[in-house]
Amino acid sequence: MTELSESHDDPFALHLAALVVLDDRGVVVGWNRRAQELLGHPDTAVIGRPAIEVLVAPGDLPAVTEAAANCRRAGGWFGVLPLRHRDGQLVELGLRAHELSRGDRGREWFLAGALADDVLEWQRDRAVLDGLYRQCPIGLVVHGPDQRILRVNRAIERFSGVPAADFQGMSTGRMLLSDDARKAVDRVRQVMQTGRPLVYSEQFVRLEQDPARERVALVSSFRMEDPSGRVLGVAEMIEDITDRHRAQRRLALLDQVGSRIGTTLDVAETARELAEVMVPHLADHASVDLLQAVTRGEEPTRAVAGPVVRLGTCGVGAQQPGPPHPEGEPVEFGPGTPQAGCLAEGRPVLEPVLPPDWVAAAGRQGAQAPDLGAHSLIVVPLAARGLVLGVMTLWRSRRPDAFETDDLTLAQELASRAAVAIDNARRYTQQQQTAFTLQSSLLPRAVPDQSAVEVALRYLPASAGPGLGGDWFDVIPLSGARVALVVGDVVGRGIHAAATMGRLRTAVHTLASLDLEPDEVLSRLDDLVNLLAAEQEAVGERPVGEQVVGATCLYAVYDPVAGRCSVARAGHPPPVVTAPDGQVALLDLPAGPPLGLGGLPFEARDIELAEGSLLSLYTNGIIGERHIDADVGLTKLCAALARPAGALERTCQAVVDALVPSRPSDDVVLLIARTRMLPPDSVASWRLPPEPASAGRARALTSAKLTEWGLEHLAFTTALVASELVTNVYRYAGGPATLRLIREQCLVCEVSDTSHTSPHLRHARTTDEGGRGLFLVAQMTERWGTRYTREGKTVWTEQPLTGTPV
Repeated sequence: MTELSESHDDPFALHLAALVVLDDRGVVVGWNRRAQELLGHPDTAVIGRPAIEVLVAPGDLPAVTEAAANCRRAGGWFGVLPLRHRDGQLVELGLRAHELSRGDRGREWFLAGALADDVLEWQRDRAVLDGLYRQCPIGLVVHGPDQRILRVNRAIERFSGVPAADFQGMSTGRMLLSDDARKAVDRVRQVMQTGRPLVYSEQFVRLEQDPARERVALVSSFRMEDPSGRVLGVAEMIEDITDRHRAQRRLALLDQVGSRIGTTLDVAETARELAEVMVPHLADHASVDLLQAVTRGEEPTRAVAGPVVRLGTCGVGAQQPGPPHPEGEPVEFGPGTPQAGCLAEGRPVLEPVLPPDWVAAAGRQGAQAPDLGAHSLIVVPLAARGLVLGVMTLWRSRRPDAFETDDLTLAQELASRAAVAIDNARRYTQQQQTAFTLQSSLLPRAVPDQSAVEVALRYLPASAGPGLGGDWFDVIPLSGARVALVVGDVVGRGIHAAATMGRLRTAVHTLASLDLEPDEVLSRLDDLVNLLAAEQEAVGERPVGEQVVGATCLYAVYDPVAGRCSVARAGHPPPVVTAPDGQVALLDLPAGPPLGLGGLPFEARDIELAEGSLLSLYTNGIIGERHIDADVGLTKLCAALARPAGALERTCQAVVDALVPSRPSDDVVLLIARTRMLPPDSVASWRLPPEPASAGRARALTSAKLTEWGLEHLAFTTALVASELVTNVYRYAGGPATLRLIREQCLVCEVSDTSHTSPHLRHARTTDEGGRGLFLVAQMTERWGTRYTREGKTVWTEQPLTGTPV
């Protein structure tokens, strides 16, 4: 009787089972109510009769006889037999038989029976429960109401390495490190108190006896209660997901490399991004060292082990000491160091466990750890296109677990992806430097010294964006003490924009030497830009009809004698004029189309500028980023120019400081010119009638004025030049001539007339009576030329104030 279960769901429990007692001859001597319910026989119908006669069908007699024989031999039996119901149907019952000793009265047999289906279901439940404790790969921990462990299964034993029996009576979290233990206790207490289960809660499981090994478990917890609602404890299903967690972490790192590294085309920034991705997910400290050639944008040579520059570092913990080499500093890896070998051979290095004296060991001084607690090391090459660009070094000091082979594989994959981004940044840097070198060589090295204006300028190349722009500027001395001020902006970025800028600047110089009016200069430039676009279309660089070359330009000519400025623009922002009293205004000019559109005229406008006025020319970069309203930028520019400093250079710098960000996304050109006026006594002008005597008159006037100026040594040559030029006007122009002398950095002699006929320099034959005038002029002066105006033309010459004319 004692072997029968008292469990409420055990079908063989005394209150649930059909109970029958047989004497040693098989006669029924006991029969309970449950037996009557299952088989239909009342006790009066079966007691005293052989059980085989009442309960067994003839066809089942052999099986029943064999079971009875086995029961007699073993003293008990368990199995399933078909028994006959009172109505003749067969009922399959699970039977459990036990021998009862009556002493001298012989033996009796106690049978407990239940429906076979109920028995099988109960057996399956028992098998599942037994499997949970003995065979299930998922851990099971049962906590009592006092949060002490009642039982664990064998999976917990395998997971922890501790025998299952040792857990019994142990407090929750007793074997874990303090941080992990606290989380485990809080979780069990929460489920115990609230009754709400927790499903798939991640838990770090670091054992006190093996703290270097990091495990991760997925825990599901639920409260256990009896039928009356009394809390029996908390059961937890614990699955070891360490390998899965590491795989997910590696995938997350790979995803971060793709999204975080290479966000800019900057070598140093890319190196820093790589170091930051590594910490703390894979390492406690990371450093990225690149060959110096790579930092300069150059392609490294093969098998070069240094020198390197540390461009990226990162470490965990605010109190952690930094690496011995700060960012941007050169690093020397001594012979025998893992980094030197990795650079030379391009092979990764894994040193899972470093000896305590590793840092101070011979031959390793150059590979100092970021702190003395470093115990594990990985060094991987940063290689792209078969070339080693540098190395990445990973250290572990706070994390107790050492680097493994899987960590090395992951580090190699991350380094390989990052190396592509670094190489792209390096090649971009190389292209930028090439473009910058080209651009610098095409821009003016210095502003020429001249009398018309005082100039201050700033040129700032773009430090962000897809490449250098095509902004340019120029200050070009012209005849008659005049000066041309030019700013322009080529559409596009990079080497092509720089090259186009150089061609346009050269064209502007050529056109300026012809002394053309500003609107005429822009018209000629427009023709040139269209020609360049047609050339590109012809060779198939862009689809036909798509504009590939375009530019804006502003061209101004200032005359210090008249105090007048002639300005024209082609789609460029208007200049700003600051009067001597501080009044600021945008010059009202027709905008004109950008260069390259063709077919539309340009219009120049003449303005009077008082001496000491500021004429400010600039490109789009000075008035703000492309997404900012241009009117807002112009308002800020005018406000900055309304407070000019005493020195022009300070004014120029103040405007840049107020308007230009530290890393402009577009090229910036700012050219500020303070106007000057030539003193009246440095200019002399006479109008001469169209008659033969005018030549002699010109010689006399010139000699007298040069004597007055103290330039007697130039009187003869200048008088001869003036005479020849006035004679040409009389012979070929047929109108009055205007003779003007200007004394500035050189002596200028000009003769103007109303004709547009171009003079020609030629060699006269010995028999010719004329034709030698311009030849003599060219021989006796340093420079000469012709400029055309709406009223006619002017032939001018220049001579140095000292020395002998060329």
